[in-house]
Amino acid sequence: MRSFDSLSEREILALAIGQEEEDARIYADIAENLKTDYPATSQVFKKMQAEEDEHRHRLIETYRQRFGDHIPLIRKQDIKGFIRRRPIWMVRPLGIEKVRRLAESMEMETRQFYEAAMKRTSDAGVRELLGDLAAQEREHTRIAVELEKEKLTPGARKEEDEARRRLFVLQVVQPGLAGLMDGSVSTLAPLFAAAFATHNSMDAFRVGLAASIGAGISMGFAEALSDDGTLTGRGHPWIRGVVCGLMTTLGGIGHTMPYLIRNFHVATSVAVFVVAIELAAISYIRKHYMDTPLISAAIQVIVGGVLVFLSGILIGSA
Repeated sequence: MRSFDSLSEREILALAIGQEEEDARIYADIAENLKTDYPATSQVFKKMQAEEDEHRHRLIETYRQRFGDHIPLIRKQDIKGFIRRRPIWMVRPLGIEKVRRLAESMEMETRQFYEAAMKRTSDAGVRELLGDLAAQEREHTRIAVELEKEKLTPGARKEEDEARRRLFVLQVVQPGLAGLMDGSVSTLAPLFAAAFATHNSMDAFRVGLAASIGAGISMGFAEALSDDGTLTGRGHPWIRGVVCGLMTTLGGIGHTMPYLIRNFHVATSVAVFVVAIELAAISYIRKHYMDTPLISAAIQVIVGGVLVFLSGILIGSA
């Protein structure tokens, strides 16, 4: 990699042209990725793309006047000191706050580049252009704020907040809730069957632990392989699978842990109490995120959980 101080004036201008072109393409990629779910914010980034394109044209005109038509390909990744960023197409999910922080970082880096480049040039016209661009980059944060105010009206913000909530529900809450319900309910029967068959806390703990981990692995793979998220908008399949698998395991571990208590009757009482908390939590999550009436959610979850719980006790006591 070359050091910045080793670049000639011609190379600095070529690097500046490449930087503006890359920034414009990044903003275009962001705008394209956001246009479906966050149309107002997408328009903000389209405006910022136009700003970068205008900077590039000014730099190219100055370069032609000084050095001719051929512009060497000099990229940021070949020069020491620049931040290495992942391409937009590799960043998923592309959240609003994430792209705004990215834009702030890009503008700050570009401004610092122009300020450093001014010190490396002797031509008055080039120095004036670089100084103007540095000043404009300083203003970009303010411009972005103004564009947000212009494009992100209260109605647009409300729509984007609702879209963000829908994506969160699709990509995190739904797989997590499915896992939590499965882990909390499906492990009840083997756990309490083992507990009442042996009346031994450690034996019940081993069965519950095995059932929880096994269910987590099974549910994780099932969720990850269910769809790739391209048509449903449910996000990356393996992220959903991990969320679902972990929540399944957590749902089973919760009422398994009390059986670390040596006294069987105390352990069972605590486990039953934990089960009640789990079922109430699932009912609340369904009501809060899935818009299911609380009473309806409670009946669906609790009735199913109690039936599985009783089947485990009956089988274990037989």
